[in-house]
Amino acid sequence: MLLVIDTGNTNTTLGVFDGSSLVVHWRLTTARVRTVDEYGVYARNLFEIAGIDFKAITAIAIASVVPPLNYTLKRMAEDYFHLTPLMIDHTTDMGLEILYNPPSDVGADRLVDAVAAIHKYGAPSIVVDFGTATTFNAIDARRRYLGGVITPGISISSEALFQSCIAHSHRLGVHHNG
Repeated sequence: MLLVIDTGNTNTTLGVFDGSSLVVHWRLTTARVRTVDEYGVYARNLFEIAGIDFKAITAIAIASVVPPLNYTLKRMAEDYFHLTPLMIDHTTDMGLEILYNPPSDVGADRLVDAVAAIHKYGAPSIVVDFGTATTFNAIDARRRYLGGVITPGISISSEALFQSCIAHSHRLGVHHNG
């Protein structure tokens, strides 16, 4: 079985695949201060709750946009699963040519989104990911990543709108309780 880990700025998602079937998935808060052991204990406990033997994991792939956690997650895979994980980045051969320059500026999350879209829907594709940021990514008919746009996510935008409304109401002399 394959353990996949997608580490974003807000959440870290773990999934277990048996072949192409998703068996189970979990979402944790991304915590840059969490240690190798904390991630290991979380993973082991989640596996136990789901009734999955962690020893059944034969491969691990990690896509992270939080560089300070890359070493931590790699060590967690090595220490707790005794596996060397595949760390996804722009150098990973995924059958996707990256035309964006420089390719190193394209986050692992955007690359795996593109590959997943091609696998599920074919190419060309436009991929929209609603996370901490909302990303739009373009893949042409030749399976080439063309680039995209990063915009504030829904939560960030909502919070900015709320703060703007409060600031505006204070300028108008309206006061809120709570």
